[in-house]
Amino acid sequence: MRIIEIKNMSRKDMPIYYRRFYSGVAVLELVNRQVEFSLDWQIEHKPTGQTEIAISIKQSVDYPLVPLQKELKKHIGALDLAGKLPE
Repeated sequence: MRIIEIKNMSRKDMPIYYRRFYSGVAVLELVNRQVEFSLDWQIEHKPTGQTEIAISIKQSVDYPLVPLQKELKKHIGALDLAGKLPE
């Protein structure tokens, strides 16, 4: 499995300042085929300074969810650190 990109990213306007809600379309390469599916995620900043990412996949994906979510969390975390998520 390889994450190619997350496209059509948009931030949902929420009044809670320590949580950010996003949606987008993930493009992945799974076993020599390309798959697209929509997902929502939130990034929550904890009082300890840590961030927690929660992902909700909106469609059925023919791949085990635990490793898929783990890789998506790492990818989204890297996008967040690089400042590439929409404001």
